[in-house]
Amino acid sequence: MGTGIWGFGHRAGYAPGTDLVGYKVEAADGSIGKVDRHTDDVARSYLVVDTGPWIFGRKVVIPAGVVSRVDTEDGTVHLTCTRDQVKDSPDYEKNGRHEDEPAFVRLIETYYSNPHM
Repeated sequence: MGTGIWGFGHRAGYAPGTDLVGYKVEAADGSIGKVDRHTDDVARSYLVVDTGPWIFGRKVVIPAGVVSRVDTEDGTVHLTCTRDQVKDSPDYEKNGRHEDEPAFVRLIETYYSNPHM
């Protein structure tokens, strides 16, 4: 468990090593898609969420600190942000960006650390 936006909060109920791939993802105001892949690295834990048809099949990176709760019985990850906040998040597939690139990591940190979150 990390701290800040890259770490699952202590109250999120995430157990390291839990495979979240395929879990439904719920923003504060509704469904946004399913977990395509995730990492629970101590320094940078995040989910890659496939939004399906909701925002034209776009994939988004969600830092673990935005996860409010993991429900393993229901197979659902709940987020603290809204659907619009996810929709407006940086697009990591655009222009060849990748979630491990330092510039993209800074972009995600800036976006999710913004007071609008």
